Amino acid sequence: MTFPTDRQRLADQLKLGSDLLYLTRQDVENLGLTREAVLELTRQALVEHGHRRYEMPAKIGVHPHDNVFYHAMPAYLPGPGIVGMKWIECYPDNPRDFGLPQTTGLLVLNDVDTGVPLAVMDSAWLTAMRTPAVTVLAAAALHPDATTFGMFGCGVQGIEHVRYATSAMPHLETVHVYDTNEAAADALIAELRPELGVRIVKGESPEAVVKSAQVLSSATVILRRPLAVVKDEWVSAGQTILPCDLNTFWDPRTARRADKYIVDSVEEHELFASMGYFPDGLPEVVAETGEVLAGVKPGRESADEIIVNSNIGMAVCDIAVGHALMRRALEQGVGMRLPL
Repeated sequence: MTFPTDRQRLADQLKLGSDLLYLTRQDVENLGLTREAVLELTRQALVEHGHRRYEMPAKIGVHPHDNVFYHAMPAYLPGPGIVGMKWIECYPDNPRDFGLPQTTGLLVLNDVDTGVPLAVMDSAWLTAMRTPAVTVLAAAALHPDATTFGMFGCGVQGIEHVRYATSAMPHLETVHVYDTNEAAADALIAELRPELGVRIVKGESPEAVVKSAQVLSSATVILRRPLAVVKDEWVSAGQTILPCDLNTFWDPRTARRADKYIVDSVEEHELFASMGYFPDGLPEVVAETGEVLAGVKPGRESADEIIVNSNIGMAVCDIAVGHALMRRALEQGVGMRLPL
């Protein structure tokens, strides 16, 4: 799948400057954009980022409560001519306190030539899809022969990480999962065991999962102070660690002593460090994820390297997937046309 560039067809379908396409979450979910397509779109966006063919300021945000964030995430990809912004928020206590999703948000896409808005869509689904896509693309590049994968956090992100891992990691045989809420781990296993052709095992403890998997990821909460659930002494030579939760879940000593510390965006990690999310300091960054996927910088160079690859989400991936969703919706006649 490649980025579509037929602007005239888009203009004919949407009546630029007069119409705005609105897509609900159900619209987005029902469009049928496959995980394989999301993987390819995400890979292309990361490669563009790795070659510095983008404009994307570090995500700015506001924080009404200690465990809550709102992020404004604009981006521009000049190659395919895609520009837009995601406005997303995370309330970890929503499911328990209000029966609402933890993460909600909107994505806005604009026409590069005129600036007029093209579409507004729910962004929860595409965030849930592109986040694990980044993780497993990086895992496949950094640890291509891995047969074991460990996942901390068994919510929406955890479930999709396991699904995507089976698509992008060709040698994968066993997945180890762990959640402080044991029922969440049980639910993940019940949902995915019949669907996926790999063995899925519920970990007895964080230590047991760490010591059982070559590649590890975490999608838990994002907090300023590290929880350090995974102790540094549990991590051994040759492991690849891919957090989606900044510096929260892992002992900060692991990232500092890793042979390579790779991030999706240096600017974004430096911004988070300035806001206190890395109280012990941001480890030295040797490469960005896109640079590794683009072949600009090396990934794993020896079997015994410890590699930590922190991916906290980039708007270039969001707008790439969102643009494909918009085009698909226009082709299928899905969504509501709103007057500008």
